[in-house]
Amino acid sequence: MLEEAGEMFDNMLKASLPLTFIVFIPAVLLLVSPLQAEAAHEFTVYRMQQYDLQGQTYGTRNSVLNTEARTVEADVLSRRCVLMRLANFSFEQYQKALRQSAGAVVIILPADMAALPQDIVRQFMDIEPEILAMETPVPVYFAVEDAELISIYEQTLAASANQGSSSAAEVLLHTATANGFQMVTSGAQSKAVSDWLMTSIEGRLAGLGSEDLPTIVIVAHYDSFGVAPWLSYGADSNGSGLAVFLELARLFSRLYTYKRTHAGYNLLFFASGGGKFNYQGTKRWLEEHLDHTDSSLLQDNVAFVLCLDSVGREDGLHLHVSKPPKEGTLQHTFLKELETVVSSQFPEVKFSMVHKKINLAEDTLAWEHERFAIRRLPSFTVSHLDSHHSGHRNSVLDLRSKVDTQVLMRNTRILAEALTRVIYNMTEKGAPSDLQIFTEQMRIQREQLDAVMHWLTSQPRAAQLVDKDSPVLSTLEYYMSRYLKDIKLHHFKADKRDPEFLFYDQLKQTMNAYRVKPAIFDLLLALCIAAYLGVSYIAVQNFGLLYKLVQRVSWKPKQAMPKYCRTFSSSESDRDSDTETVKFLHQSAPWLTMCVRFKTHD
Repeated sequence: MLEEAGEMFDNMLKASLPLTFIVFIPAVLLLVSPLQAEAAHEFTVYRMQQYDLQGQTYGTRNSVLNTEARTVEADVLSRRCVLMRLANFSFEQYQKALRQSAGAVVIILPADMAALPQDIVRQFMDIEPEILAMETPVPVYFAVEDAELISIYEQTLAASANQGSSSAAEVLLHTATANGFQMVTSGAQSKAVSDWLMTSIEGRLAGLGSEDLPTIVIVAHYDSFGVAPWLSYGADSNGSGLAVFLELARLFSRLYTYKRTHAGYNLLFFASGGGKFNYQGTKRWLEEHLDHTDSSLLQDNVAFVLCLDSVGREDGLHLHVSKPPKEGTLQHTFLKELETVVSSQFPEVKFSMVHKKINLAEDTLAWEHERFAIRRLPSFTVSHLDSHHSGHRNSVLDLRSKVDTQVLMRNTRILAEALTRVIYNMTEKGAPSDLQIFTEQMRIQREQLDAVMHWLTSQPRAAQLVDKDSPVLSTLEYYMSRYLKDIKLHHFKADKRDPEFLFYDQLKQTMNAYRVKPAIFDLLLALCIAAYLGVSYIAVQNFGLLYKLVQRVSWKPKQAMPKYCRTFSSSESDRDSDTETVKFLHQSAPWLTMCVRFKTHD
């Protein structure tokens, strides 16, 4: 059947050259035209923060994206998805896109963010708070680059740059021939998660002696923060603080195991949730312990509260206080012991006390110890940062590579030595200032700190992602239960009538980049099809004239005819052979057969 169809198609082409032009040429062009192997690319995107805090909105307010891609080099960005690369990202370009009513923004992050130059890291860390503070009605996404995504960006960049050509004809031609990309997200519009549950964990080491022993509270929040929740690993803030917190729990649990080294202080360890959202976990925990409980460690005798935040970098160490400690108090003793340990054992460390009053007019508190200070509990925060405004505390670029394990060990040692000198009253007992307690079997374990840091930075710990069933909480609870007693989990939700915080979903989605042609290409293609159909219709209606015209164009010169005429013999014996030749020529060239017959009759 296929052979018959092929033979019929062959005869049709031989019989009519116009029909060949009308049917065969478009079919060949359709079959051999190069098709794009990659018509779409699917990749994961991470949406910018969207939350409400104390009635104030932050971050993007939209999550649906279905628009054509452009770069900031394009003249028109209205209702377009603007692609940017972090390597050449600037706040001015971001503002320009929003001012021109861009439909969305996708910021492409490098695959190895740890290799970014420090100037780019510092610049973006400074920009992140400004991005979140802006009113952003359009969706903003972050994507980690791969080969296909870089190719899409480069093609879009070339198309956007050519739009600035001086020639209108060049712009029109390029617009019609260039490839475009339609960016489409698979998720639905974001909605509020009104019943999100946050969790804090506490554990204790009871002191030796009477029931009314003074209590030292050690606090570290475990959650991280950045411009995109799914990219917030918080290595230094506050992975390093939590790593020191857990190492201190391990060290003092060993001291409290033996009666000879069991101190006369209660140690209360509190890992708070919601630290990046104005320390909501600490606030609720204080309310529960101080306002709604008849008996609590906090209601008895709090010596001081030590908060740990960002202690894994640099050669500085600062004690942040809301009110300078008075002489004779235990918090003043701790300050002096810190100075003693640093000056005698770690002279390379620059230690200082930073005094900052609590500003209740601000939307958020500066440090976690301020939550305790508001409730008149003596407290301070230890950090290598000298200011709470540092961008390192809230950045997606706060990665594991930024934390120096050697510095983390050193700071753990400083805090452990100072705390030990306080709770055992070693200075008054005449212990030398350079006495080192945590050595040999009691040494700080580098492997332990590395393992904890690896665990904390192997997954994002943004508060919107850590629910009560999260492996972060289950692992933290297990770790604390190895060294501490009376482990308790404190769950809390936002107030339904007047929520202090409100989170939104659709923080991680799948985006598709579909290869498309611009609208002007559809218009030009429609015009070409209409012209082709018009020419075909005219050709069919005037087929006779077209056939005669083709005959004239393809007619062979007459001087070639005598060559065939001379091949024929007039003898009777060869006439049959001549007749066969005439038949062959009649089939292959009708116009030559007429000439042959004329010569044969002569």
